[in-house]
Amino acid sequence: MSHHIVEVRDLLHVYPDGTTGIDGISLRIIHGESVAVIGPNGAGKSTLLHHLNGFLIPTSGSVRIGDLPLTRKTLPEARRTVGMIFQDPDDQLFMPTIYDDVAFGPNNMGIPADEVDRRAIDALSRMGIEHLRDKPPYRLSSGEKRRAAIATVLSMMPDILVLDEPTTGLDPFARRQLIGILKEFTHTKIIATHDLDLVVDICERTIVLHDGSVKADGPTLEIFKDDALLTECHLERPLSMQGCPVCAKRV
Repeated sequence: MSHHIVEVRDLLHVYPDGTTGIDGISLRIIHGESVAVIGPNGAGKSTLLHHLNGFLIPTSGSVRIGDLPLTRKTLPEARRTVGMIFQDPDDQLFMPTIYDDVAFGPNNMGIPADEVDRRAIDALSRMGIEHLRDKPPYRLSSGEKRRAAIATVLSMMPDILVLDEPTTGLDPFARRQLIGILKEFTHTKIIATHDLDLVVDICERTIVLHDGSVKADGPTLEIFKDDALLTECHLERPLSMQGCPVCAKRV
């Protein structure tokens, strides 16, 4: 598989009501990169991510995963490569128990039962939710559902992780735990998020979307030091880069 692991060319998506979700986006993400996709609400972040494993079909343009053009025919293989964690965990939790949800993906990949069990238990353990394995999804809090949804993707051991607002609903401990897991994942990571401090911690590259187009693409710290760009795109510096307002008043 090519080291140019994700390539998007002139991607356009127009929704049935005529709304343009993304408008002519082109980008290339190489193997092992950690890339943030940021922007205000409605910028096109989720629309872009949903094209990366075929949940949305382009109006025009193309998506390539490695050497594989993403089409309806190649969709099963692409989804084995790209693990997608949705913004709403209820979109990923549908089985009677959390264990069943986490084991669902490996089972459908035809993996032997003992390996499925090992993967499921490992993913539950990594997310700190082994004790929830026999609970139905509807009995979980929003943060627990988030952790379970992430476990469903970790159990599939994808080459690429695509995460849409992964820290939403997580308490500080679970958020820090997730950051640790993402740092351990040495393959490609693409993260759409409003959690800009997460971006600083995880992603060396940041893509800024605005009105469905790429407004900037570059090193994360350079992006966050460009106050004119951030203002134009209705963004702010991460809290860790803003300094302490209390200390500033004492100077």
